Amino acid sequence: MLSSVRSSSLAFALSRQLSHFRPSMEPGAHRPVETSIRTKLTQTLQPEHLEVLNESHMHAVPPGSESHFRVLVVSPRFEGLSLLQRHRLVNEALREELSSSVHALAIQAKTPQQWSSDPSLAKSPPCLGGSKHDQTVAEKLKAGSN
Repeated sequence: MLSSVRSSSLAFALSRQLSHFRPSMEPGAHRPVETSIRTKLTQTLQPEHLEVLNESHMHAVPPGSESHFRVLVVSPRFEGLSLLQRHRLVNEALREELSSSVHALAIQAKTPQQWSSDPSLAKSPPCLGGSKHDQTVAEKLKAGSN
């Protein structure tokens, strides 16, 4: 009886300690960087289609990180612009995130016509662990948690 009380007390204490931890992919999890990216791209580019994927779990970062993203933006604002100009618009909209918490951003910027002829999202290659030794990632993650 005493051991079952101890184990249930231990389980309760452990669940309280871990209650703040949610994997970044869990529906409804608190994701301030992802939310900021989505909001800024929506306000700036008025996309017809927008996907914001947190790919941090694929990299050498702590669980729950928001440091590696892939975005797909389909916007009429891209009409007549080169790919470089489109990427510059996205980067400018996310300047604050890119200078603080976001370490990597993969961008697909398509016009509505391009999207209708090829509605696909590219996949990221597997991480080779290069960011394990990148001090700027550790510094950004530390600064972002303050």
